[in-house]
Amino acid sequence: MMPQGPKDVVTQAVDEMFGKRDPDAVARLVTPGFRQHSALLGDGPEALRAHVAALPETFSYACARLLSDGDLVLMHGTYHGLGPRPLVAFDLFRVADGRIAEHWDALTPEAGATVSGRSQTDGPTLVTRPGQRATSRQVGETFLRTVLIDREYDRIAEFVHADDFAQHNPGTGDGIAGLGAASAAMRAQGLVPRYDRVHRVVAEGEFVYTLSSGSLGGSPYAFHDLFRVDGSGAGGGFIVEHWDVLTPVPPRLPHDNGMF
Repeated sequence: MMPQGPKDVVTQAVDEMFGKRDPDAVARLVTPGFRQHSALLGDGPEALRAHVAALPETFSYACARLLSDGDLVLMHGTYHGLGPRPLVAFDLFRVADGRIAEHWDALTPEAGATVSGRSQTDGPTLVTRPGQRATSRQVGETFLRTVLIDREYDRIAEFVHADDFAQHNPGTGDGIAGLGAASAAMRAQGLVPRYDRVHRVVAEGEFVYTLSSGSLGGSPYAFHDLFRVDGSGAGGGFIVEHWDVLTPVPPRLPHDNGMF
């Protein structure tokens, strides 16, 4: 029996394809016209089937967060067994007619240490404010558009809690002060991140995820950001926690779909 909701589809697909490493699950749970946006895999179900068939026995996946918004489902977690270090990842899926129809991702090696002392995936995991979707979406999108795209950095305090802001980016400390120190260090290295456009948004409860395109040090990048919003404040809410993965856009991809 096919699963019903988008979360159910993705949960079953990930369990069968990556938990049980069953390549035959691709035919059951992925659409024939499956579109791939990963920089690591080719397009279509056959490329995905070959990838699943080649997974080592040491492979495993630990999901930290599972969010859905309409036909989009986000998984945030860690892959083990694909290399010498675990890989922290965001996986975004689009579900259509009870199957996975599209996939985007970003992976980065797990850091040995972080400035904040937190890991790249720890922190709150469950949606506890299901009625806050609209607020979280508005705060996240407005923050990105105002501060990161329009670069009105002097307005950051309108969106980010000055002190109660937990950071999971390995090189950034807590609070607005931590953001400022990290930005100054990156500017000194000529690695200023520039956001140009938000392509995908997934909001559920107090969480909001965005997939954006831009550049870092002049090279094209994909920015995957996950924010937790507390739902208070004059503007409707403050961002109080942040996870991310930044990944370069390679000059050539194994498909023609782009990364966004």
